[in-house]
Order: sequence, then structure tokens, then C-alpha cells
Amino acid sequence: MAEPIRVALCDDHAVVRSGLRRILADEDDIEVVGEAADATEAVALATAERPDVFVMDLGLPGTSGIDATRQVLDASPATAVLVLTVHDDVAYLRKAFDAGARGYLVKDAADVELVLAVRHVASGQEYVHPSLGAALLAPDAATARPSGPGGELSEREVDVLRMVALGHTNADIAAELFVSVRTVETHRAHVQQKLGIKARADLVRVAREFGLIDEDLGP
Repeated sequence: MAEPIRVALCDDHAVVRSGLRRILADEDDIEVVGEAADATEAVALATAERPDVFVMDLGLPGTSGIDATRQVLDASPATAVLVLTVHDDVAYLRKAFDAGARGYLVKDAADVELVLAVRHVASGQEYVHPSLGAALLAPDAATARPSGPGGELSEREVDVLRMVALGHTNADIAAELFVSVRTVETHRAHVQQKLGIKARADLVRVAREFGLIDEDLGP
């Protein structure tokens, strides 16, 4: 009989980890070897256990799940990181894969999909949540970033523009991007300066033109 897939879990909510453990433990070919609540614990667990798969949340306290993914892979390069997150968002998907993740699954997925995703990444394949599957084949937004009199927006400025256009507050954006409100304010000021516009309606228009939000969103 083949060795079971050794899986580690990282989520800051104990009840979530418990639920994931129960789902995976029901499978004969999967063994849960440990749990972590933050990046520091995840790196220690990866170093000690060298799991085949590390199921990683993005919304961790302190160090983000993106940075935790990088750190886990530095500690255990053979481990496949499967991101499991509430963020049904192409931008987060790309950042996770850029950090070295091999799979990306949204938390509203069915139990059977989690098991399937674990098996896929353990076998060396990539797995992406079906609603985001086409994103990796789409042109990178960085090749067509908004620009204006002050120059082209950076990748982070594009993120801020998109979220402003969607109606998020500076505090919301700071929480989503794992940065301070002051940093968001600075990015937002740079966006307005580079594009030469200040009104949110104009920011929404630019975001629509570059495909950052759906055509039917905004004022």
C-alpha cells in the first residue's frame, strides 16, 4: 500500500483547522501531521515534519499567508502549498502562485474538492478553484497597467485603484492587502497623482477601461 499523503494545516481559527482535519482524516490516503495558527508555527511545522502538502490560509495574524508560503517553501522546498482562502480574487491567486503555491482553493468549496485539490498538488499538478481557473491563462494585468501624466501605476497601486473603484474604504483595503492605513493613503495619493484625477467616479471609469472591475459596477 502506498504511503499516505502527509498534510499540514495553517489557519488562525482552531475551529477551521478542526473541520479541515476531520475532512482529510476520513480519507485512507491522507494523514494530517500537524496544525499551525500563524506563519512562525507553520515554518516550525514544515521544518519538523516536511509534509507533502501544506494547506495555507492567507488571512493570518502578523505575517501574511503569502509571505508564510514563501517561508514554508524555504524551510521545506519539496512541500506543495495549497492556499485555502476566502479571497475569490484573481489578484490573490496570482500573488499566491508567484510566492510558490501549487494550488488555490476558495473556502466555500465542497469537501470533496478539498480532498481532490490535496491529491492534485501532492502528485505534482497545479489546482485552481474552478471560478478562477481561467485567470492563470489570462494576460497579466501588469502588461496593461493604467497610466497618466504622472506615469504608470505599480502593481500595488493597481490593487488599490481596483478596490477604491469597488467602494472599499482605506481601512478595508489595508486589511485586505495586509498593510497600514497610512500606506494605503500613500498609494491612493500616488494613484490620483499619476492619473491626474481625484474623483472616485473617474477612478471607477479608469478601472473599468482597464478591466479591473466589471462594466456594470460603480456609479
